[in-house]
This record gives sequence, C-alpha cells and structure tokens, in this order.
Amino acid sequence: MLKFPRMASWLLPGLSIKRWLGIAVAGFVMTFVGSALVLNLQPVTLFIEGLKSLALIFPASISGPILLGVGIILFYFGLRKTYRTVMVALQHEGRDADLLEALFRQNKLIHGPRIVAIGGGTGLSTLLRGLKKYTSNITAIVTVGDDGGSSGRLRLEHSIIPPGDIRNCIAALADEERLITELFQYRFKTGSGLEGHSFGNLFLTAMCHITGDMFSAIKESSKVLNISGRVLPSTLESIKLAATMDDGTEVIGESMIPEANGKIVTLRCIPDNPRTIPEVIEAIQDAELIILGPGSLYTSVLPNLLISDIAESLSKSKAPKLYVANIMTQPGETDGYTVGDHLQAILDHCPYPNVVNGVIVNNWLPESLLEKYQTHGYQPVLLDRERCASQGVQVVEKLLVDEGEHHVVRHNPVQLGRAIVQWFKRDYPGKFKQIQQAMVVAPVVVSLPPLDPESPAPEPLNLNPVD
Repeated sequence: MLKFPRMASWLLPGLSIKRWLGIAVAGFVMTFVGSALVLNLQPVTLFIEGLKSLALIFPASISGPILLGVGIILFYFGLRKTYRTVMVALQHEGRDADLLEALFRQNKLIHGPRIVAIGGGTGLSTLLRGLKKYTSNITAIVTVGDDGGSSGRLRLEHSIIPPGDIRNCIAALADEERLITELFQYRFKTGSGLEGHSFGNLFLTAMCHITGDMFSAIKESSKVLNISGRVLPSTLESIKLAATMDDGTEVIGESMIPEANGKIVTLRCIPDNPRTIPEVIEAIQDAELIILGPGSLYTSVLPNLLISDIAESLSKSKAPKLYVANIMTQPGETDGYTVGDHLQAILDHCPYPNVVNGVIVNNWLPESLLEKYQTHGYQPVLLDRERCASQGVQVVEKLLVDEGEHHVVRHNPVQLGRAIVQWFKRDYPGKFKQIQQAMVVAPVVVSLPPLDPESPAPEPLNLNPVD
C-alpha cells in the first residue's frame, strides 16, 4: 500500500475531477487574455506579445470577444462539472465522507462492469446489496407474477403489475438503504384499506397513477431515491403463472403453486408469449455479466425465462451467465432438488441454448440450524458435481451463508457479491474493468471490498453426495 502527501492525493488518477478543474483553469486563462485584448491593455510577457502578433492577423475586435466568450463558457462548464462530480460522490457516500475517498469510490463504481441480475423475491434484493459495492452499472430484471398479499391486492384493485419485488430491489439499490428498506417494508397493522399493505407498495402505486404507468413510476422513483443502477420489470403485461403437477393437475397463481404440495413438472405463463420491454433487451445485449437468482426457482427465476424475448437475448449474449443456487430447498417447489435439478429445470423451460455457463454453490451450513429447518420441510441443496458437468455448467463453491442475528439460513450479500466478482475477475479477466482491491492515501484510506485473499471458511459440512 502506498502513502502520499495530502495535497499530492489530488493528483491520483481515477478521481474524475482534475479534467473539469483543468477546463475551468483554461477557461479562466482565456477569459483573462480575452479581457486584456478587449481593453487594449499592454501585456509584458512573451505570451501576450505572441498574442499581439496573432492580433495582426485576427484584430482584437474579433479575437478578444471570441476568447472572452469561449473562456467564460469553459470556466462555467468546468466549475459546473466539478460541482456535480463532487455532489454526486457525496450523495452516494454521505455528507460526512472524506471527499477524496468519495470521489475515488464513485469513479470506480461508475466504471465497474455492466451486470444484469435476473430474478425476484428477497433473493434478488440480497444479490443487489452485494453487487452495488463493486459497480453502479447494475440492471435488475424483476419478475412480475406475484398475486398474493399486498401486491396481489393492489394488482387486482388498481390494474397494475405487482410492485412487491420491484420495491425490494429499489430499496436494495438506494443510497440510504437501511432507512429506505425499513420505510418501504413498513406494513400498516390497522386502518380500513391500509391494513396489510406495505408503504413501498403504496408509494409505487401512487407513482404509477401520477406518471401514467409502472415503468415510468419505477424510473421516477429511482431518481428520487438516487439508486445505484436501475430496476426493470420483465414485462409490463399482467401475467399469471400456471404449474402442471406430476398428477396432471394445473395450479394457477404464484401464491397457490407452493400450497399445492406436489411435484412441479412444467411452468407456463398466462397469457402465452408475453412481451418484454426494449430496455430489458438492451441491458442484456450490453451486459458483461448476467446473473440468475438466487430465489424461488419456479416463482422468481423461471418466470423471467418464460418470456421468449428474454430467453432468446440471453442465449445470444456473449456475456458469462452465472446461476446462484439456493442454499435450501423450498417446500412445495423444490423438495429434494439438487443443484443439478435446479439447472435441469432452467434448461427444460428455456427453448434456447447457452443460458447458463456457471453455478455458484454454498459449501457450508451451521449444523445448529439444520435440525430446525428440517423439521419444517427444508433440506440443504446438495451438489451433484458430475451431473452439473454433464450439463456443461462450471461449478463454483464458496462460503455464502449468513446465519445472522435472526438465526436463519440465507445468502450473505457481502460474501455473495465478493464471490461473484472473484469468479468474474479470475475466469473473465478481459471483461473485468476498473475494480481495484484497495488504495490507501494518507491520511485518507480509499478502499473497495477486498477481492483477495478469501476469508477462510469454517470446516465445511458435507453437502455433496457421492456422485
């Protein structure tokens, strides 16, 4: 790690401020020289004498006003861009953050990899919390098949796409994440018509009525909350999910599928062939990394792939596609599923090839929680390596679990984000841009979440059956 004098720190590359200050200085010089020519002052430097020579070709009555005007424009432009760069950095890092550190971090986030995350539920918002520490070029593509709870009621009463999963993703990408999450997740416990609704759902519904449609509501809400990245619905059509079970029955509605307590054979959308929006296709085409999951396989991940436009764009994209496997099975959806079963369901429901290149799998669980989960029908998602290899999918094993203060098994956003970036940097170095492990500037410490070395994992619980 290198140390620099305080003033020299401003000369470091990657702050995106020196160029604007340089433009401002150039504008000031031009303004000064132009003013001297306009006022017919007698310069004494060789520089001014040279300008007087030029004035023989271009009279002061012409060159003076030109230099004066250009100088004023450049000076204003440079100061304005400097101010905006500083303000954006402080908005993201907080008013109390050190300016040098804020500028450095913001520049690195702006030049981070273009990542598309596809899914829904709390799993997608967890992923976004981890990724936003490495890049602000994130696009979250969110499923809109929810028909239960507050989202279902608002969907039915206001004829809008369900806002619940979209709300979670916006909160996850917001600057004031903790406060916005608490605000958006707040549920009214009393009140006629309000009881059971979350504030975030009502906020997006109100924005939808104000702006005219949900796409505009998401866009304007994202601006108001100054989120890092953007959130897009997978479709603006009102869709329902229909699952065909192994006994031949069909269950309609996302909220009803897990309650059927059967084995899901196929999943489809009602109506068939919903269309996505152009912004989703553009995001996939421009992506340098595409991530599927984590989240409920049949009600959060697969619904996005049932939209033919999305599935086809994924297939055509040259970006690596990584599936984040769930840590535990989900009763009513994936009972007894291995990692290979999850991948096979994705391959079976997507009519196009090349939709998954790799899968990242958690390799440790706290034994103290296993018994509690097993009594409620949950099991660890076991890794069947040979089957994954036969499916043409690279397996990445990492410690991803977060026991947390609530004593539940879930992905840790920091560990998940770091593991994905490590894999991307190692296996696709040509696509990895502008992310550095750390940079120390005395007395300011400028750092990003560490990429290496990896934190040592506890002794792993064997989640991998004999192949």
